[in-house]
Amino acid sequence: MAELAIPASSRSLVLNMGPQHPSTHGVLRLVLELDGETILSAKPDIGYLHTGIEKTCEEKTYHQVITLTDRIDYLCPLTNNLCYVLAVEKLLGLAPPLRAQQTRVLLNELSRIASHLVWLGTHAIDIGAMSVFLYCFREREEILKIFELVSGQRMMTSYFRVGGLALEPPPEFLPRVKHFMGYFPDRLREYESLLTRNPIWKRRTVGVGILTKEDALDFAVTGPTARASGIDYDLRRDEPYSGYENYKFDVPVRTEGDVYARYLVRIEELHQSVRIVNQAAENMPDGPVRAKAPGIVLPDREKMKTEMESLIYHFKIVTEGFRVPPGEVYQAIESPRGEMGYYVVSDGTAHPYRVKVRSPSFSNLHVLPRLAEGRLLSDMIACIGSIDIVLGEIDR
Repeated sequence: MAELAIPASSRSLVLNMGPQHPSTHGVLRLVLELDGETILSAKPDIGYLHTGIEKTCEEKTYHQVITLTDRIDYLCPLTNNLCYVLAVEKLLGLAPPLRAQQTRVLLNELSRIASHLVWLGTHAIDIGAMSVFLYCFREREEILKIFELVSGQRMMTSYFRVGGLALEPPPEFLPRVKHFMGYFPDRLREYESLLTRNPIWKRRTVGVGILTKEDALDFAVTGPTARASGIDYDLRRDEPYSGYENYKFDVPVRTEGDVYARYLVRIEELHQSVRIVNQAAENMPDGPVRAKAPGIVLPDREKMKTEMESLIYHFKIVTEGFRVPPGEVYQAIESPRGEMGYYVVSDGTAHPYRVKVRSPSFSNLHVLPRLAEGRLLSDMIACIGSIDIVLGEIDR
C-alpha cells in the first residue's frame, strides 16, 4: 500500500512510526513526513501475517474451513463463522432451524459488544484514559465466559455449522445472557459518564481526523466509520440475514465524520446490540438447532449409538466432507468493523474451489492518510484507534 520513497523537502522529516502495538509487529507501520509536528503525508506500510488462510481453504473440506475463519478476526470469530456458513448454505439451498438462526443473532451481537469493548478500552488508553480500559475488559470477560459455556472455547469458537449450530446450548446459557444484559447497560452509562462530556476527551477527538461523506464513499468505507460520516447503511437492516428483519433496532448515524462522531456511533451501537440480544433471548423458540440434512449435517451423537445409518453419515462427513453443487456466491454481513463478505466458488467437490474474504479493516485502513494529513503527530494515534482495524483482516 505504501509508496515508501517519500521525497522529503529540506524542511520536512521522514519518521517511521510503529509498530505501536504488539500485534502490529511486521504487519503495520506508518511512514510519516513531518514539518515540525504537523503531518504532511502519511503512508501505511502493511506487512504479512503469513497465515495463508484463503489458500488453505482450498485444501480443506467445507466443514474444516470453519476453524480457519475464526483466525481472520480474533475479536469477532463468531461473525466470521456466520458469514462463511451463510455463504455455503446459499450454495446448498439449505436453511437452518429458527432456533439456530436466533441463537446465531444473539451470539453475533454479543460478539459485536465484545469487539466494541476492546475498541473502546484500547482507544481510550491510547488517548490517556486508563480506567475505561479496565472496565471494558471486565465486561468483555463475562462475554468470553458465555462463549466458553456454549462452545467450550473463549475465542476460537468455531460454534456455527453449515445447517445450524455445533452443539445444543446448555440450560444455563440464556439465564447467563439475561443476567449479563441486566447490568451491562448501567456499566455502559458509566463509560459514557467518564468520556462523553470529558473536556480532555473532547479536545482530543472533536474535529480530529475528519472523513467526509464523499471520501467515505470513494474509499468504500463501511461500518461505524462510514455511519459517523453520514452514510446511513447497515446490512442488518438494508440486506437482512438470519432473521434480522424481525428485530427492532436503530442504526445510529452522525454527520461530523470526526473521531468523536465515530466514538458516539459505536457507543450507541452497543445500546442497540443490547436491544437485539434481549429480543433474541426473550423470544427464543424451542426446537432443533441443526437442519435435517443427512449427508451434510452431523447426526445426533445418541442416534449414532443405535442407528447404523447415522454412524455411516457421521463417518463419511468427517472423513470425506460433503459435496456442494457447482456455483459461486457472495454473502455479506455487518461485522463490528463494517461489511464483511465471503465469496465462495464451488466446483462440485467436497473442497471449496476458491474462498475470498472481503474484510472491512482492509478497506477502512485506506482512509488513514486522509484523516491524518494536516493534523498534529499526536492526533495520529486517535485517528488509528477511531477506525478500529484488526490486522488479521488486512493480510490473511
